[in-house]
Amino acid sequence: MTKLLIVDDDPDVLLAARLLLKRHFDQVDIEKNPERLPFLITNGQYDAVLLDMNYPESRSTRDVNSGKEGFDWLDRILDIDPDLKVVLFTAYGDIEMAVRAIKSGATDFVLKPWENEKLVATLTGAVKAGKEKVGKKGEQGKVGDRYFPSSPSSLFSPSSPMRQILGTVSQVAPTDANVLILGENGTGKDLLAREIHGQSSRQKEPFITVDLGALTESLFESELFGHVKGAFTDARDDRAGRFEEAQGGTIFLDEIGNITLLQQARLLSVLQQRTVTRVGSNRAIPVDVRLICATNANIRERVQNQLFRQDLLYRINTIELNLPPLRDRPDDLPLLANHFLRQYSQQHNRALTGISPALLAQWQQYSWPGNIRELQHTIERAVILVQTGGSAGTLLEAESWQPGSRTASSLTPVQETRQLEDMEKELIQRALQQHNGNITDVARTLGLSRQALYRRIATYRL
Repeated sequence: MTKLLIVDDDPDVLLAARLLLKRHFDQVDIEKNPERLPFLITNGQYDAVLLDMNYPESRSTRDVNSGKEGFDWLDRILDIDPDLKVVLFTAYGDIEMAVRAIKSGATDFVLKPWENEKLVATLTGAVKAGKEKVGKKGEQGKVGDRYFPSSPSSLFSPSSPMRQILGTVSQVAPTDANVLILGENGTGKDLLAREIHGQSSRQKEPFITVDLGALTESLFESELFGHVKGAFTDARDDRAGRFEEAQGGTIFLDEIGNITLLQQARLLSVLQQRTVTRVGSNRAIPVDVRLICATNANIRERVQNQLFRQDLLYRINTIELNLPPLRDRPDDLPLLANHFLRQYSQQHNRALTGISPALLAQWQQYSWPGNIRELQHTIERAVILVQTGGSAGTLLEAESWQPGSRTASSLTPVQETRQLEDMEKELIQRALQQHNGNITDVARTLGLSRQALYRRIATYRL
């Protein structure tokens, strides 16, 4: 299924583009408000975005045609998903702006009024390029801005805690029981949810992810349950919600522990009745979905403090899986580390084939407060900063970021944050030196857009 997102503040442009493109692509979503882009990109799993560059309501008339907002939003999109294909379009473009767009990470640049055949061909090419890139990485599923193998269990299996969890998954997955996954940030809750879906009878049906933490109160019902035309300002078309999109498959509600009591009541009603009612409609639509939820919050403490409904907890945790932090399963680290090494060596064109035993041993002694996500970022930094490809293609201790002699448990949250900031600053400094200050080359090496790099240079005063 090919999904496009069109973002423009002109409703006539949105309507015309959608009428044209829906004949050529499976799903075409439109959005007038660019502020919703982070949520849409995180949860929409789009193949390409057609993004307007000018939003005059948000800036002075003298600067209305600069395209600044378009470049800013392009930067935000690529920060979330560096591999997403973004086509910029504007009525005020020129060759200089087109060149700048491509250098900033856009896939292509289209002028308004567009030629129908050219617009279709441009977006078709962008979608094809995106799918080919995914194909080169192997058969994969997309999780935020990272790619993982289609069999996540291969990343977990060595340690005893994970063998027990995966044993439970093999029993639970073929059923339709609701599952609640608990665990710290970065432990791989989304991967485990995909593993459950992959082992279920619904594996060929949609797997829809919703980051509830990114939903505002006003967007909650519309995003989850859909809306009808005219239900509120800018509701110009009927739109299915996430539950309808997951029909027959699995819906994964991440960060469920942080939603409000009002949102909990609405969600509980849907789970009890197995129907959704779109905003602005009175018609109940039956839904058949498998529910998987996750949270890093202490859910029972929230129940005791009357911040989370006990009846909703009973509804979502038929089966409860507690994913241990990486520090409690050090046997998983070598497999995870080598997986990320292969991934980033390919992405950043580094001839690395392994990690030295001494470095792995050192990493296994570290407590990894950021869990798998911190390990992932650590290895990416190490791969980028390696100078010679290591000894016989091996990543050595001196060529990678070192956690230091202190364990994470001895650090305060402020110290941990500061440590990560220092590492990022050092990485950028070394890349600037390596490329003699060439911003384009530095941005490409670090996997950032030029705008993202400029922002970090300003932050760290480099």
